[in-house]
Amino acid sequence: MKSLFILSIVLFVGIYSCTTSKGAGFNLFTIADDKKFGAEVATEIESNPLKYMILDSAKNAAVYKYVYKVRDIILNSGQVIHKNDFSWRVRIIHNDSTLNAFCTPGGYIYVYTGILKFLDSEDQFAGVLGHEIAHADKRHSTRQMTQMYGIQMMLEIAAGNRELVKQISGALIGLKFSRNHETEADLFSVTYLCGTVYNAAGGAGFFEKIQALGGARTPEFLSTHPDPGNRVQNFQTNKTNLGCIADGKFVNEYKAMVALLPK
Repeated sequence: MKSLFILSIVLFVGIYSCTTSKGAGFNLFTIADDKKFGAEVATEIESNPLKYMILDSAKNAAVYKYVYKVRDIILNSGQVIHKNDFSWRVRIIHNDSTLNAFCTPGGYIYVYTGILKFLDSEDQFAGVLGHEIAHADKRHSTRQMTQMYGIQMMLEIAAGNRELVKQISGALIGLKFSRNHETEADLFSVTYLCGTVYNAAGGAGFFEKIQALGGARTPEFLSTHPDPGNRVQNFQTNKTNLGCIADGKFVNEYKAMVALLPK
């Protein structure tokens, strides 16, 4: 029975690789796999409090309420394909020196206090959050893992190789996305925000601030990404092309939330 299952995978891969669109990207993993890997990565992260100091949601209820409000506006935009498939759970990591946020497969979102304090307004945060949601919604992690491991990986997982599953889950924590995936996530950040109360190009604010610093605090993870200047322009171009009208920034509301973060 197992050999029949493996044969079916090979046949599926052969058919799917011929029919999948360039935009969708070839992915050997299923939605269930994304959820499984995401949950395993989340467990790995949250079992290491020395490296990932997660803010307690009960003690920081107002901050979490604010962040979830922004998340819900994005999820309710009608543009998030896997809105009802993934967790979309948010956790805040207390680390003021890290200008980053990331989202695992299956929608486990992590935001560092460093980037929350670096940003100036709610629309900028919504742009960053939309970008991270797009990585999970477009399944960039498992698309990239498919390219890294290929068909042999899927066959070994099907054959019951638990060590490989664990290895893949660990690799997802430090996974760096391709330039194409970053560009796609930027586009869908605008797409998600277009039609909401926010300035749809809010995500450009992060890169504008990085440019203004002259690279002094440029995060290491940006070294393999598209040029910040190009990304600012892409955000604005995408907003224009999609005909986005709203321009809400909500600066005061955002500053009030940031003031509640631990020092």
